[in-house]
Parts: sequence; C-alpha cells; structure tokens
Amino acid sequence: MQQTEPELATELTLRSVTLKNRLAISPMCQYSATDGFADDYHFAHLARFALGGAGLVFVEATAIVPEGRITYGDLGLWSDAHVPALKRIAAFIKAQGGTAAIQLAHAGRKASMQRPWHGNGPLDKSDFDRGEHGWEVVAASPVPLEEGWRVPREMSTSDMAELKQAWCRAAQRAQDAGFQVLEVHAAHGYLLHSFLSPLSNVRTDAYGGSLENRCRFPQEVVEAVRDVWPADKPLFVRVSSVDGIDGGWQLEDSIHFAKALKQRGVDVVDCSSGGLAGSATAARVRRGPGFQVGFAERIRRDADIATMAVGLILVPEQADEVIRSGQADIVAIGREAQFNPNWPLHALQELEEESSFARWPMQSGWWLANRHRALSRLGIRKSESPSRWDVEGKE
Repeated sequence: MQQTEPELATELTLRSVTLKNRLAISPMCQYSATDGFADDYHFAHLARFALGGAGLVFVEATAIVPEGRITYGDLGLWSDAHVPALKRIAAFIKAQGGTAAIQLAHAGRKASMQRPWHGNGPLDKSDFDRGEHGWEVVAASPVPLEEGWRVPREMSTSDMAELKQAWCRAAQRAQDAGFQVLEVHAAHGYLLHSFLSPLSNVRTDAYGGSLENRCRFPQEVVEAVRDVWPADKPLFVRVSSVDGIDGGWQLEDSIHFAKALKQRGVDVVDCSSGGLAGSATAARVRRGPGFQVGFAERIRRDADIATMAVGLILVPEQADEVIRSGQADIVAIGREAQFNPNWPLHALQELEEESSFARWPMQSGWWLANRHRALSRLGIRKSESPSRWDVEGKE
C-alpha cells in the first residue's frame, strides 16, 4: 500500500516555471493541420490532456519553416499568423493548472512525405492527386532516408544560418503565444539528428567527421534559441539516445551531447531513441515496457542534467518508480493518453488509493465524488477491469 505521496504528484520547478506534477504529455503529431494552422481539432485534442491532469502538455512537432514539415498536415510557426490559434491552446492549458509547452522542429530528410494513414512513405501519385506535391529536402548530407526516398540537398553554411534564424523567430512567436516551455527537436532522424549521427552525416567540413563537429550545428541552434527564449523559462531538447544501428549514434555520444547542452542553458533532455532510418520513431530499437527509461537514467546521472523519460510507460506504479528511483525527473506518456486522456488523474488516484476527486476539474470532480459515495452505499465498486463494476463483490 502506498504510504507516502506518490512521487508523480510532486511539483518540479524549472527556472521560474513550476510543474504541478511529474507527468507530461509527449508531443504527438496529428498530421491534421492546413498550411500549418492549428484548428478546433488541435484545441480539443490538447485541451482534453489539460483537463486530464497532466502537469506538462506539449504541442506536437511544429515546423519552423514550411519546408521543415514532415507532411502537409504538420503544424507550423513560421509566420505571425500562426500565433493566435496556438495562443488559445496555451491559455487553456494554463487555465487548467497545466504548463503549456511546444516542440519546434525541422524534418530534414524526413520532410515531404505522406501522412501515416496515406502510406507513411515518400509522396506518390495518390498524394499528387490530392494536391500534395513534394518540396526540396535538405539535410546534413545528400544521404536519403532509404532507397526510393528523396535525396536531400546538403546544407550550406548559409542554409544553416538562415535556419538558425528561423528557429529563433519561431521561438519568439512561441513566447508571444504564451508557452512556458520550449523544446528543440533533435531526434528521430529529423534535421538536427541527421547532423549528429555518423550514418547520416558524411560531411568533410567543420560540421562533419568528429563527434565535436557533428554536434556543432545542433549546439549552435540551441545556443541561438536559448539567447531569444526568456531566461526565466526552461528549454528542453529531445534526443534519440541511440540510433540502434551498427555504427550509429551511441548512448555515450548522447551523454557527451547532453553535457554540452547543459553548458548552453538547456534544462531538460527528453530521452527518446531511434528513427534515423525508416519512418517509425523507434524502428530500429527493440521495444518493451519502459524501454527508454535506462537512457534517461544514464544521461541524468552521467551528464548531471534533468531528464524526461518516455516510451511504453504503461501503468501508474511503473511511472511512479521512474521518479522515485531517480531514473528521470519527468515521465512522458503518449499513446496511453490518446487511449485515456484522464490517465494522469487516474494514475494519481490509483497510487494514492483513495476515492478523492480533489485533483479533478471542479466541473466534473464534484459530480464524480457524489457518484462514488452513492455507488458505495449501494455496494457497487470498481472491478479490477477499469471498464467494469462489481456489485456486492460479484460482477
């Protein structure tokens, strides 16, 4: 029986921002925007997580330039016109006691591809018939994702300078939209990851070859963003802790990179993995419950920086143990929250082994508390199955 407050329920202060608990909603691409604009779907999608009790709610990967989108359906923040819809979302998250966060990204060689439900591969005639024609793809080197994918143009130093400024402008717009946390996406085979991995970066200039050189452009982006992002607001960076491919990016490389990120004012490293080859996020990394938690633990310990753990964290006890044992500072969930947007509230209630609905929004918590008392008087209680009830101890 839980004797103390769950660690998941404890606050975490990062610079001037205090998370009400240690549960985050990961950035989850919905591929449902038009010209990068958030709409009512995006508001409803993210608002339910704020109502569901998460301490930190991330808006999905948001492109810094139109050509940085993965698909035609990606969100964008490349113009001031994108700010109002995102501002509405951030304001609602904060109004529910959550912390509003956004992930800024450039897809690199994984840009200009199909939405997942249209094939999740290179654009083809079926996409062209829908009016979705491809655009030029750029990356660290002219190495395609796989055979049959677009060959990216190797970025010049002037390209890099332009994109650093695009990241900065997007960060300033994120500030204008009211976000409290910003994350730079440097994982999953997208642009910054393509510089980090020796498998996708075969440059012979100052941005290729050695580990130091391969880290150079991602570090420059982070430095530029940190300079324009308010000093009292935390900055996260998402990394693929390992490529999971022979000869690729290793955990020791991530530790080295994390140390450099800390020196540049990064507060939290978001520890994912894989994605360098193939469209899936972790296509080459073997999965299992909590399969990436060990990465977060090693980076936290060896780089002396706060980490966020993510990946098949499925049950409350598992999530609480990640925090309690010091493996990470924040636990992020994704598809579990898609299945049950109230997962954070249910998790904390289960860990506390009580029937209180005090954490719930007043508009629902008041009714649920009364309902619970009424059902208890009738001898009706929850079954071990979350969708069933026991009456007098029998289903």
